[in-house]
Amino acid sequence: MADAAAKGAGARVLIAEDQADVSEALRLVLKQEGFETRAASSADAVLAALSSECFDLLLMDLNYTRDTTSGSEGLELLARVQQLDRFLPVIAMTAWGSIDLAVEAMRLGASDFIQKPWDNWRLVGMVRNQMERRHELRRAESDHDREMREAGELQKRMLPRHITQIPGIDIAVDWKPARLLGGDYYDVLRLADGTVGLCIADVEGKGVPAALVMSNLQAAVKAFAAPSFSPKMLCSRLNTIFCEDVAAERLITFFYARLDPATRRVTYCNAGHCAPLLLRRDGMRQRLDSGGAVLGHFPQWSYDDAEISLQSGDLLVLFTDGLTEAHDGDGQEFGEERLANLLGACARMTAASLQRRVLDAVSAHCGNRFHDDATLMVVGVQ
Repeated sequence: MADAAAKGAGARVLIAEDQADVSEALRLVLKQEGFETRAASSADAVLAALSSECFDLLLMDLNYTRDTTSGSEGLELLARVQQLDRFLPVIAMTAWGSIDLAVEAMRLGASDFIQKPWDNWRLVGMVRNQMERRHELRRAESDHDREMREAGELQKRMLPRHITQIPGIDIAVDWKPARLLGGDYYDVLRLADGTVGLCIADVEGKGVPAALVMSNLQAAVKAFAAPSFSPKMLCSRLNTIFCEDVAAERLITFFYARLDPATRRVTYCNAGHCAPLLLRRDGMRQRLDSGGAVLGHFPQWSYDDAEISLQSGDLLVLFTDGLTEAHDGDGQEFGEERLANLLGACARMTAASLQRRVLDAVSAHCGNRFHDDATLMVVGVQ
């Protein structure tokens, strides 16, 4: 029996049973096998215990009221337990068990089902099996978390965190993924003819799927961004690639601009992305929304270029919708109008100062809880 006790050592079982004698019998059986137990005789007591303490398994009666056989009390409690901890193993018990009740309990999240009167060895074996499953799930979850952290760090290294400054041009950028992995992409590309490629994109969704599409987008941009490719040509090539690979699966919004530091001319194409805002030195604002549709959905789309001229003191603000859609506790979004009004009061700031001002305002609005990936790039002309 010592070996059996060792297997249960340290594991905690919450016994949800309204009959004291039955609860005590269960406690003795489990204690003999090395399990720690705590008893709760009502639904409220069960929920209170789960909210304040950690347990490895819940062993619960499906009937809390004497002379009832429906199991409705236990099923209602089971649903509430799942809301608290959907990974907690639950073994359901009843003296009036039926196949229908067992199926319903399992549907609501019970891990297993046993009838009263129970066989001690069968009950103990069931508890051990569920403990082992929980251990395996925890280990798998730990491995998954570690892999996700490593993938997140790799993604961070793939994005330029420190922008090499360009004479006459000031660039500040920040990226806030909603999860360890995100679907936002940005880059600053030094091209062979001395021009600078500025790009920002947003892949629909969050997490691993969005990050995988984002990495493909990044690779394609680096492969085709060149002096010989105008912004509209690059958007057309990317659109062809993603129409073939992930058509109708993920929306990809993309903005690409070519900036000539010598002439301060900007040629750009906006493929369905949030329109960047050009903040003139005198406080006037302009939306850069010319270009075409999102990438990956319209194979025959013809994209267009547009041009603007920058002057000393102008600021170009590129962002993803995670910034403007950040919302407060009441669901009120920060919004593009609020962003535009904020920019109007920030003329003549440096790129870094404007970036901090915007991020501080958005973070204060949403309590620093970003529900979607958010990227902000500010380009200033000295």
